[in-house]
Amino acid sequence: MGKYILKRVSAAIVTIFIVATITFFLMNMVPGGPFVAEKSISIQAQKALAEKFGLDKPLIVQYKNYMLSALHGDFGLSLKQRGREVTGIISSKFPVSARLGGISILVALLIGIPLGSIAAINRGKWLDNFIIVIATGGIAVPSFVLCTVGMYIFGVNLGLLPTFGLTSPLHYILPVFALSFYPTAYITRLMRSSMLDVIGQDYIRTAKAKGVSQFFSLFKHALRNAILPVVTYVGPLLAYTLTGSFIVEKIFVIPGLGGQFVSSIMTRDYTVIMGTTIFLATLVIVMNTIVDIVYKLIDPRIQLN
Repeated sequence: MGKYILKRVSAAIVTIFIVATITFFLMNMVPGGPFVAEKSISIQAQKALAEKFGLDKPLIVQYKNYMLSALHGDFGLSLKQRGREVTGIISSKFPVSARLGGISILVALLIGIPLGSIAAINRGKWLDNFIIVIATGGIAVPSFVLCTVGMYIFGVNLGLLPTFGLTSPLHYILPVFALSFYPTAYITRLMRSSMLDVIGQDYIRTAKAKGVSQFFSLFKHALRNAILPVVTYVGPLLAYTLTGSFIVEKIFVIPGLGGQFVSSIMTRDYTVIMGTTIFLATLVIVMNTIVDIVYKLIDPRIQLN
């Protein structure tokens, strides 16, 4: 186990380095610069700003300086939000996104796992067919469509729910629904397929033959093995929630890290783009590593090579 963890940590560090390098050079390959679009600013002023932030140096020198600073946890100052450090922006914005994403993931797991189990138990019946239709529709419909439809129906027409900000529990309903609908549908289908495979195993039939109730055999024996694919999906689910929140936060005007990341791209705020990319990449890679370790703890028979 220790050797496996060491390998995963080493691979994670290399992956983060590759992501940061690719992002840095692609970002600088785009024509223009962070100060070109600003109104009423002379060429001399643009050059002065570029010199102040080190953007007048050769690209390879900029890359070396940035990576050395990033290794010490210094992501620099924002080029657009004057006087604000990138680490301060991330620390103030991320809790909002984490809270929204965490609630969405929890909702997806609490709804998707029971729905998948119920569909498997009622295989071929109307309830199974109904759940599958809803799950298929959830996978096919993108989050921005759910945002638009939800805002139009419940915000504009009915006036039941607020459509921007996160100042009360009601503000969370539409964003959480938009973020959690796809993973809920995917987990439902994944859980149904896995549960059907498990309840057909010999040990489940033996438990039923010994008189064990269906409820006990399902949630004591079958669920522990059937849930393994769902545990594996938690890593990609985190990535989906983070990237999906970019659009959702922008549509609902949520002051989170996703909306900040989109704004930084639009305004060419290079330091915020880099800092946010490295932070999110690190978060996703760390979560995937934790999921792999938890997978081993749930089922000791699995060999981690």
